Amino acid sequence: MLTPQAMTDPTGCAQAIVDARGKSTKPVLTCWMGESLVEEGRQILADSGIPHLRSPEAGVESFGYLACYHRNQKALLQAPGPLSEHKVPDVEGARLIIENVLSERRQTLNTAEAKAVLNAFQIPTSPTLNVSSAGEALVAAESVGLPVAMKINSPDITHKSDVGGVRLNINEPRSVRTAYREMIDSVQEAMPNAHIDGVTIEPMINKPHARELIIGVSNDPVFGPVISFGTGGIAVEVYGDSHVALPPLNEYLSKQLIDSTRASKMLGKFRNLPAANLDALINVLQRTSEIVCELPEIDELDINPVLLDDKEVIAVDARITVRPPKTSTESFGHMAIHPYPTELVSSWQHADGTDIVVRPIRPEDANIEQDFVTNLSAESKYFRFVQNFENLTPMMLARFTQIDYDTEMALIAVINDEKPNARAVGVARYVTNPDHESCEFALTVADDWQKHGIGRELMQRLMTIAKDRGIEIMIGEVLKNNSKMLKVCEKLGFRLSRDASEPEFVEVRRHL
Repeated sequence: MLTPQAMTDPTGCAQAIVDARGKSTKPVLTCWMGESLVEEGRQILADSGIPHLRSPEAGVESFGYLACYHRNQKALLQAPGPLSEHKVPDVEGARLIIENVLSERRQTLNTAEAKAVLNAFQIPTSPTLNVSSAGEALVAAESVGLPVAMKINSPDITHKSDVGGVRLNINEPRSVRTAYREMIDSVQEAMPNAHIDGVTIEPMINKPHARELIIGVSNDPVFGPVISFGTGGIAVEVYGDSHVALPPLNEYLSKQLIDSTRASKMLGKFRNLPAANLDALINVLQRTSEIVCELPEIDELDINPVLLDDKEVIAVDARITVRPPKTSTESFGHMAIHPYPTELVSSWQHADGTDIVVRPIRPEDANIEQDFVTNLSAESKYFRFVQNFENLTPMMLARFTQIDYDTEMALIAVINDEKPNARAVGVARYVTNPDHESCEFALTVADDWQKHGIGRELMQRLMTIAKDRGIEIMIGEVLKNNSKMLKVCEKLGFRLSRDASEPEFVEVRRHL
């Protein structure tokens, strides 16, 4: 930023910035304040393609747009899978719990069932015992150990504290029996029509350094399940500190959701509180995302409070409501964004002993996809794209790597996957047509790997995926002089035909 002064040379400063910019790749924004004295300097900046603004406010706003664009572009590169590779959840166990609830024509899980679902997905919870009498409450309290927390157990009550349905830090056996009776009476008076199943007994969780947070799931009529996060506890509505994100979530997206809330400012070290264990919180958000992906029956989920301190995280209370899932032939059909299809990742050993990973393409494959296309011969590029060029444009690269796994698929064969010298040797892809019954495909194999079975292997896998997703017909257009591709298609059972309106192409078609 420059303001005209007697000792300042606006033109010289502008030229100095132009010279310095050539030595750096960082974006540069300038603000030359004033009129006639800085006009020549502004022109120098403009001629060099450096943005120049007339006020500091405009500069700050422009920088904000750049930062927002960077965040959005980074978010586009995220392709989280439905399940963790490190802690495998007990999905079947969780489904059995929900199926049992639905079979009993219930919509709300009791606290013990809700926490069992969370435990199945590796979310730590406080132990809970259901009791239906003062005597059972006393036995349960002695079992878990005093002091205890007592909460009303009712499918009709979401905010237990509002109706006198919570008693904390009860440390005497006599008080347990008294609290049971008082709680039942209080709730019946406040909500006489509520169905009460009794009371839950939990050990009193005492964490002096803990922050109270909330993690929730709700269903939007347009976008499907949405994950929310914010400040929790009894004052959650007062603070109104909650932000949402569409699942699936990975570490980056979970951190982005946390940072969007005011609660994030409480997670660092301040005053006498040590910094909270952010990794543990991110883990719970990712596990919640897994629940959303794998259990379409879940209508609403509230984990409140989530206690987080410098050591661990624990879900103290949870409420889950369920509904029969909508009929869908597609996996993850209940979600707006489909997770990365990790189930399609597999290894294949070539006849010469080379290990090749075949998997759906990811946004972060942009570099190896660019190298793959760049290193193709001019003939291979023309056969695939019907034009000659050196490199893929940024728009083409984004289109080829940032795909919608619901309506298209691109399988990439990679040598040395997940290593610095990773190299793509083949790509096969299809895009579903508007009729949802047919798709158009394309196949490209690196020149030095042609006639090695790569194309056949990729196409067989691609056809299997398309068939499993309900596609009946696979169609492609091949240049008539691309004899290698036509031979592969014939071996795979495609029917070849010519169209008089396009004499340069051969249509290949196969019923799956």
